[in-house]
Amino acid sequence: MKLTILGCYAATPRTFTNPTSQILEIKNRLFLIDCGEGTQVQLRKNKIKFSKINHIFISHLHGDHFFGLIGLVSTFSLLGRTTDLHIHGPKGIKEIITMQLRLSNSWTHFDLFFHELQSKESEIVFEDDKVLIKTIPLHHRVYTNGFLFQEKVGERKLNVDAVQNYEIESCYYQKIKNGKDITLEDGRVIENEKLSFDPIPAKSYAFCSDTAYHEAVIPIIINADILYHEATFLQSEENLALKTLHSTAKEAATIALKSNVKQLILGHYSTRYENIEMFKQEAETIFSEVLLADDGKIFEF
Repeated sequence: MKLTILGCYAATPRTFTNPTSQILEIKNRLFLIDCGEGTQVQLRKNKIKFSKINHIFISHLHGDHFFGLIGLVSTFSLLGRTTDLHIHGPKGIKEIITMQLRLSNSWTHFDLFFHELQSKESEIVFEDDKVLIKTIPLHHRVYTNGFLFQEKVGERKLNVDAVQNYEIESCYYQKIKNGKDITLEDGRVIENEKLSFDPIPAKSYAFCSDTAYHEAVIPIIINADILYHEATFLQSEENLALKTLHSTAKEAATIALKSNVKQLILGHYSTRYENIEMFKQEAETIFSEVLLADDGKIFEF
């Protein structure tokens, strides 16, 4: 699992910081999460191939989370894209993007599918044989979702020495990887545990931005490996967090602690602060495993 932070600051873009956008690579799939202004430039800087992005997830319809989307869609067309593109986001995202395409007479040469969200309950929005993605309803000034990305448990690993010892033919290897017992020619049944090892544990990544402190997310993200949680303010500006329905670093850490996640990544910092290290210091008074997102930073788990 690899997370590339394209942008992780709140409000307006600056010459040295960008609004929210990130790429999650999981099980050889690439997912774009939010698409603030300047996202495609950041994709270029980080040498991420546009053609590998087939699903985009938009948390909410505040500009710093989706103003880069129409530009990216248009660039896909200029690059000659033919592969389908799926956009998952709040109801209204289809109207916004199609109106821009219509008024500029810039219809895409590829099929554009919108999966509009409006449920206030967590729901599955994507699933294939390797990955499952569900929404995390958040508490913000407009309808907002985070997203939980979960790897599915893979195949068991073949114990080569064991299968050779029992003289099991290779045609049965896939059956063993699928967790099945094997019956030998003499009638003996060899339990799968003797022929294979447990698969690599499946990982999960929870993305929560933007939101006020909201304990309703805990049952959804419980035991997640990595939690990205917004921390727009420090506790000294708690009154602003309450007013704007954002979180402080301390509140993000409290959610991480109560959710029993393994790792917390903070982001969505207000640009009023000169040093983001203060966010880490504040969060660590509650939760020990804290990392700081920053533009261009890559996390591999």
